[in-house]
Amino acid sequence: MFLVVTFKKILRVDTLSYKTISANKETATKEWVVVDATDQVVGRLGAKVAKLLRGKYKPNFTPHVDCGDNVIIINADKVKFTGNKWNDKVYLSYTGYPGGQREITPARLMAKPNGAEKLMKKVVKGMLPKNRLGAKLLGNLYVYAGSEHKHEAQTPKVIDINTLK
Repeated sequence: MFLVVTFKKILRVDTLSYKTISANKETATKEWVVVDATDQVVGRLGAKVAKLLRGKYKPNFTPHVDCGDNVIIINADKVKFTGNKWNDKVYLSYTGYPGGQREITPARLMAKPNGAEKLMKKVVKGMLPKNRLGAKLLGNLYVYAGSEHKHEAQTPKVIDINTLK
């Protein structure tokens, strides 16, 4: 009878190599980007801008942190809707009083002063989280009806929204 004794060597695992890195306010790399809205469909443009604001195109995306970019939308007055949504689509709001439900179409909203800015903010706001983070992210959106904006000091880079998924 032979007695076989083997010693197992305990291997230590390097725990630093597989930890998920979460971004925080200090490590988030925020950039300034310009998006041209000329002849863009409103809903598709809004969805891509919302993803830019959240930072979903970045490899260090963290859901509970503002790690997205500051987005400048120019030519917001040249957006388009598909079909007859200019007159058929209805945006609802509520004043807080009984019988205070109001409705407005995109055509009537664009006719108001700063209507293009209000329309794009309303569209993007509906695609952001409905919490304090979503309200903070909406503050990183700047919408201008014309092709001029006042953020040249931040040296924003122009991106083609059609190349994003």
